[in-house]
Amino acid sequence: MKDNDTKRLSRLTSILTQLQTKRLLTATNLAEKFNVSIRTIYRDIRALEKAGVPIITEDGKGYTLMDGYKIPPVMFTERQANALILAEQLVLKNKDTSFIKDYSEAIDKIKAVLRQTDKDKANLLADRTRFEQNINRERNSNNISELQQALTNFHLINIDYANEQNEKTSRIVEPFALISTTENWLLIAWCRLRKEFRYFRLDRISKMQVLTEKFEPHKMTLQEYFDKFYKSILTPDIRLS
Repeated sequence: MKDNDTKRLSRLTSILTQLQTKRLLTATNLAEKFNVSIRTIYRDIRALEKAGVPIITEDGKGYTLMDGYKIPPVMFTERQANALILAEQLVLKNKDTSFIKDYSEAIDKIKAVLRQTDKDKANLLADRTRFEQNINRERNSNNISELQQALTNFHLINIDYANEQNEKTSRIVEPFALISTTENWLLIAWCRLRKEFRYFRLDRISKMQVLTEKFEPHKMTLQEYFDKFYKSILTPDIRLS
């Protein structure tokens, strides 16, 4: 096989993976990613279509795959996918760029085999998770997997929580994001008791129950949350619930 043919086969495979990972892609995005012309991407798309890949062209927007099309046979449970997304945050702290690149490409392939609904949840979780590595961390939590699932499925959770003064309360909260600081895992959630966003240290949650009742998703990213509430989180009584 000629070198150009090998490169094209690799690119076609990567384009298929990208299409399965993201909801919508443009020819311009793909051309920039693979350092080829837009005309080359047009030819690649046609080649994939001829091979039976159900690509839908949305005029003026880009390309997407027919919902439900995926590469068998690897399947992941939602919790397994969530664990891999969390691991991605750890990898991104690594300073070896080649390692980051390889792992990111592997995560793209994992996302590609997820159903669209699970893919959306994985992308939401990646957006709502921040991690700061600390090898000396002693405090642990047994709630992260359940919290991840509640966050991506928009389920209310009921927690028994103790603050810094060891005052115990029972709260119903709307999980929004998970953050690992250099000391603790924190849950950012809308607290229905306090009627505002609060931080909850996971090691202070003594009991947690994921409820069947759902809440209306908060229409902002984690970065937008920081931009909006950054001044507030510096206030001691707002920083931690």
